[in-house]
Amino acid sequence: MASAQPEVLLHGADRAQGARFTRSASVTENPLLPTARFHEWFAGRAGAGSLSVARIPFDDLRGWSFDERTGNLGHVSGRFFTVEGLEVETDYGVVPQWTQPIINQPEIGILGILVKQIGGVLHCLMQAKMEPGNEPLMQLSPTVQATRSNYTRVHQGGSIPYLEHFAGAKRGRVLVDVLQSEQGAWFYQKRNRNIVVETTEDFPLHPDFCWLTIGQVQELLLHDNLVNMDARTVLSCIPFVSEDSGALHSMGEILSWITDTKTRYDLSVRRIPLRAVKNWEKTADAIRHEDGKHFEAVAVAVTGNTREVASWTQPLFAPRGQGVVAFLTKRAEGVRHILVHARCEPGYLDTVELAPTVQCTPSNYEGLPEAATPPFLDEVLSARPERILYDTVQSEEGGRFYRALTRYQIIETGPDFPRDLPADYRWLTVGQLTELVQHSRYLNVQARTLVACLHGLAT
Repeated sequence: MASAQPEVLLHGADRAQGARFTRSASVTENPLLPTARFHEWFAGRAGAGSLSVARIPFDDLRGWSFDERTGNLGHVSGRFFTVEGLEVETDYGVVPQWTQPIINQPEIGILGILVKQIGGVLHCLMQAKMEPGNEPLMQLSPTVQATRSNYTRVHQGGSIPYLEHFAGAKRGRVLVDVLQSEQGAWFYQKRNRNIVVETTEDFPLHPDFCWLTIGQVQELLLHDNLVNMDARTVLSCIPFVSEDSGALHSMGEILSWITDTKTRYDLSVRRIPLRAVKNWEKTADAIRHEDGKHFEAVAVAVTGNTREVASWTQPLFAPRGQGVVAFLTKRAEGVRHILVHARCEPGYLDTVELAPTVQCTPSNYEGLPEAATPPFLDEVLSARPERILYDTVQSEEGGRFYRALTRYQIIETGPDFPRDLPADYRWLTVGQLTELVQHSRYLNVQARTLVACLHGLAT
């Protein structure tokens, strides 16, 4: 992989700030907490905490119930989120119409990393955090990872550590701040605020938190199920400094292509009562598709000593198979390029976002015609080991999804890879992806995970 940080053009104060991020990404030796000792610390935090998660029948949910009229599953407070129905009609893809359950969570949460200059290098305040859907339960998360319902304490639980650095009069200097989407197949127009804030204050360190350089966190992305989804998306939004040259397409051409894709497809999405969803069945402990594919809505009971409340119950979405997400990559004129897919999903706010080359659950296509198979899936599944530059299994958001595991890969294409691409695919440089992720609704959450991993490989 490249030996330099991804290319992105920054100027003036932005370039100076980008240089500080780039410096931190180049430092993997941290005297505060060497990486070898991090693993000891992390294992110690996992041992010190406890979180018990068990599947339960819907009737055992506390504070959650199905509305008698709509069948929607919601919280008694009217906050957090609801499980509703969605009706979709589109000329994108091979299925023109369907209905499905969807998570509607209109609140904008905070995903925030607090940074501080220590010994001339920016360090990130990272948290060892347990989530009921994670596998394993404890993963490395941002400093703050909270919905509005959580940080306004609708659950009547404890306060969130370090929240004051991201909201209110004590908020620090904002270095990165962008609204980003979440999974468009499972969330309805869900967005979170991805924010990096700098502090110069000294304060006591909570036992579940540690200071790491960006380079250390990027190294940890090479491990399965260690850095959680929320940390990955914030990391992807950090700009690094280098020179942008040799792209196959100008940024103007890329933006025009994205706009053209958004106007090429019809996508009609309508929220409907959960009880009106077709081809899904509700049992005592799950709402599942009649063919056993896709995902199911389940309920869990959680008890532990590491969260703002000691016990609670909640719904979660549980995928029926492991996902495969991959960037195909090649060098053109000596510059690393990434093949991205302009993809429609029913939960997107703006119809289309840039996705990885391949993003699917292969088991969902079993028994379907060959034409239904996503382009380039065979290229990914049959990749020779020497062409695989990155390969880990990562958990999706553990506060809403139950054991949602995805295999993330970055794969070098072979010499016989086709030159002609479908209209929804384009080669972009890593710098162009990094520039686009500074803005809302360009890169989807799966692509952002792989951008964060690309940054780590570059280091």
